Amino acid sequence: MEKKTEQQQAMLANMIEKAEPFVQQQLEHDHSGHDWFHIDRVRKLSLEIAAQEGADLFICELAALLHDVADEKLNDSKQAGLDKVEQWLRLHVSDPDVITHVMTIIATMSYNGGKNPPMETLEGQVVQDADRLDALGAIGIARTFMYAGSKGTMMHHPDKDFSQHDYRAAGKSAIYHFYEKLLKLKDLMNTAYGKQLAVIRHQWMEMYLEQFYREWNVDDIERKDRDSTT
Repeated sequence: MEKKTEQQQAMLANMIEKAEPFVQQQLEHDHSGHDWFHIDRVRKLSLEIAAQEGADLFICELAALLHDVADEKLNDSKQAGLDKVEQWLRLHVSDPDVITHVMTIIATMSYNGGKNPPMETLEGQVVQDADRLDALGAIGIARTFMYAGSKGTMMHHPDKDFSQHDYRAAGKSAIYHFYEKLLKLKDLMNTAYGKQLAVIRHQWMEMYLEQFYREWNVDDIERKDRDSTT
């Protein structure tokens, strides 16, 4: 990777500093788990993975910061979100290659029911892994129920089969989302380090679901009663 001069590093740092308040302003009213704290975690994860994998730190950080500004769940359409990000980039970034690279990452990084094409660059793979990691583990569990609550969705509906519903269809339960997406992410990670981090978070989700079903079916109380009588 080509080493950047101090002047270049200062310019890149300035762009990051300008991106932060823009993203905070865009997402300040979000209550679906796509807030600034999610962005900051994805940024930190991106930088950690990028350092391990040898990716461009600036591209990864900038794409991580901007990725949910374009999320179609938070805009009138996917294109409207992409246009918003591209407009900001053209105002603040002079290098067209950087703009193209960041826009390509953001346009193709969402899960979209597993239908999006694979990432073409290492930087895209890094940011996608970071975003997916934040959908796993304890944070991923919390964000799943936060998103479901923001949409008025049920926590669990054991008598309903949602498997024939489209990925973006409304009304599916929060627990079903584990099976349609979250439990699949471990095997969809791009980078070696991302895969390593995903294993532990995946295990936490499996343990959570096991305990969830015990409590939902009141098996944990029945077991305690049985144990106390033996």
